[in-house]
Amino acid sequence: AVTVISRNNYKNLVWPLPAGSLLYVGPATRRRLARIGIETIGQLAAASPELLSCQLGKWGEILWAFANGLDTSPVLKVDFQHPIKSIGNSITTRVDLKNDEEVKKTFYVLAESVAERLRKHNFKGFTVGIWVRDNSFYSETRQTKLESPTFLSTEIADKALELFKKNYDWQKRKPIRSLGIRMSDLVVADTAIQLSFYDDVEKNIKMESLEKSIDKIRQRFGSYAIQRAILLKEKNITKNSLVEDVSSFSYFR
Repeated sequence: AVTVISRNNYKNLVWPLPAGSLLYVGPATRRRLARIGIETIGQLAAASPELLSCQLGKWGEILWAFANGLDTSPVLKVDFQHPIKSIGNSITTRVDLKNDEEVKKTFYVLAESVAERLRKHNFKGFTVGIWVRDNSFYSETRQTKLESPTFLSTEIADKALELFKKNYDWQKRKPIRSLGIRMSDLVVADTAIQLSFYDDVEKNIKMESLEKSIDKIRQRFGSYAIQRAILLKEKNITKNSLVEDVSSFSYFR
């Protein structure tokens, strides 16, 4: 069957539906709307934008517009994709991290995931960013720029750990529950760059070839076909424990 929603019939078709049927009205928002007597999309459309803004902030005005069929977003092709501006991933560990060694292992897991995605999309990144959340849910971010772009997991992990050590004091801070790594300032992987006299170009070429080979082996035989020795005895951090949060660290656009 086909249902056509037009300017003439949308009130009859849509407004009687529950408020939770509207895009972006999740369980928490639906409960907050119910507390002020809004149960249907029609009631949401008839409500005062000021009231909704007071209850839900700016998001209240957006939901009011949606309920009234108002949307200024441009119409895009079905296959349209926003350009990727950064790529990252975060992880929530099964136990709190309490020292640099545990953080290092976690960063290697994250760096391999991020590096693999960079290579998949044919990108390298100039900027390494980290996200840290302790077990009291306090979060902070830090970032630093590399002299040349990379998609090598070792370079990403080492720079992330260096950044962490400069900014996290274990004596003053609580144990860590979540970590994330993000690569931004992306360029196409084969973009010409200015080399430095201090760069070991031959070593970099070998490492890039090695990590691309590892990608192929893992694609064929699974994620655990090849692992770093540092992770072999680690039971609390595994590649399967990665938590992908699209809004924060999976793919930044």
